[in-house]
Amino acid sequence: MTADDRPWTAFYSPDMRSTIDSASYRTIGDLVRSVSDTYGKAPAFTACMPNGMNGTLTFEEVNEMSDAFAVYLREVAGLTQGDRVALQMPNGLAFPVAAFGVFKAGCVLVNVNPLYTAEEMARQFQDAEPHALVIVDMFADKIPAATRGHPIPNIIVTQVAEFLPTWPRRIIGLVQKHWDRSVRPVEVPHIRFPDALEAGRAHRARDHIEVDTYHQTVAPGDIACLQYTGGTTGIAKGAMLTHENLILNMEQSLEMIPAIERGEEIALTALPMYHIFAFTVNLLAFYWLGARNVLIPSPRPLSNLKRAFENYKITWMSGVNTLFNGLTNETWFLDSPPKHLKLASAGGMALQTAVARRWEEVTGRPVIQGYGLTETSPVLSFNPVGKARDGSIGVPVPSTWMRCVDDNGVPVPQGERGEIAVKGPQVMAGYWNKPEETAAAMPDGWFLTGDIGVMDADGYFSIVDRKKDMVVVSGFNVYPNEVEDCLAGHPGILESAVIGVPDEATGEAVMAFVILKDKTLTQADIRAHCKEHLTAYKVPKRVEMRDDLPKSNVGKILRKDLRAENLRALAAE
Repeated sequence: MTADDRPWTAFYSPDMRSTIDSASYRTIGDLVRSVSDTYGKAPAFTACMPNGMNGTLTFEEVNEMSDAFAVYLREVAGLTQGDRVALQMPNGLAFPVAAFGVFKAGCVLVNVNPLYTAEEMARQFQDAEPHALVIVDMFADKIPAATRGHPIPNIIVTQVAEFLPTWPRRIIGLVQKHWDRSVRPVEVPHIRFPDALEAGRAHRARDHIEVDTYHQTVAPGDIACLQYTGGTTGIAKGAMLTHENLILNMEQSLEMIPAIERGEEIALTALPMYHIFAFTVNLLAFYWLGARNVLIPSPRPLSNLKRAFENYKITWMSGVNTLFNGLTNETWFLDSPPKHLKLASAGGMALQTAVARRWEEVTGRPVIQGYGLTETSPVLSFNPVGKARDGSIGVPVPSTWMRCVDDNGVPVPQGERGEIAVKGPQVMAGYWNKPEETAAAMPDGWFLTGDIGVMDADGYFSIVDRKKDMVVVSGFNVYPNEVEDCLAGHPGILESAVIGVPDEATGEAVMAFVILKDKTLTQADIRAHCKEHLTAYKVPKRVEMRDDLPKSNVGKILRKDLRAENLRALAAE
């Protein structure tokens, strides 16, 4: 492949590298150590609660605490290089400490959505087989059911207000325990996160442990993270993201963004860091930049962000379409938009043109859309700042090749629709323990995204359709088979089909079509059943009862026909 295969490089700024030959660090553990030494006592992470209560850790503190956790994992918990450690917590000061400690220990991080039901947790734990779990106390009551049949030997429990000053931490703890009762007793053997750190410190001091020795034997191509995604089959798959994947993707992304002042930026992290977009862009890249990262435990309701914007001079933020749309409809945000914002980046779902324009009208700064997938660490393309095109996902980042191909993998002519296929150093090593799935997704070394796109004459790409049946709700993937499996478990439902439908609030919403055995069932009954087994964003927002469903001549339910029918109905309104 030559420069002629990448016409988009003409839109790179003169000081940009079109090719990034090697990563700046061997491993993420090396990166954390180097960056921490550089920025020392500067604030690294600030957790900001809805009422303004907050706590901050410096780069120096994050470095020391993650060292202590690495020692705990290796010396106390008995883990070895390559063992998996699951993290299941919302944004907070414990997250970077735990994540960086896992990397320093030479272990593999497994991100788990803290809102998962016990059934969903069990499926992921069964596949990843973690040797340790760090979980927030609000959801620790799910552990017995989630680990039945495949126990996790080391359970570490943290809290939302971990590492905040004493009084805010105690107040929040009392409210959770006695007022909203969101925290229940932990009924499995466990250790509290601060106690785990103390145990690590004691071992390190007693045995004079050099933490860097844990990850000195970790290679750039070794797995750093198992980031779970799904597929058209509904079977969870762990994308094996290597240290090199993640580090190079940070470099690729940062190359596209001008005007970065290292050690000076204040970034807002409202998206959950267990999601690949925020994990790479917010947790890792902003740390690399020496930015102060303001963490929001939950962005819902959006008023939870108000004190963060009031108290900190936010210069950068990332989000999804629904976040930007929601903020520009909040009175408090309109009355006092951020004055220091330089740029906002959007990913996770399509950025609507109207939302992008509205954001720029309100803030005076653009929101730039990028594109990527879990399997690509995630960033593949980005709209060049000052050269963005409405409705476009931009141009491929450095060292990345993108093309549109037909069903046989043959490139289609420029301007024609085809499945987007990609190649680059950010593409995963494959799916965990799934060689057949890996081979199908990566024929001839090109990763097939499942998205149907078009490349114009300049090398800008646009998404025009989705080959996969996946539904994207506020940036989160929902796989129809998983929801259909849940519906099939109800004794009163004969058949079902699930599709994504347009939704102003979330981009897409889940809609279920069902054939009933029990004709007394209501929409509310069906949604209540789904709520018992699925995370909230996977629960059908709409349920329609049918007497039959469109099927192929071999009896396969045709979701595409239901989608087309729904679009015709919307067009006729």
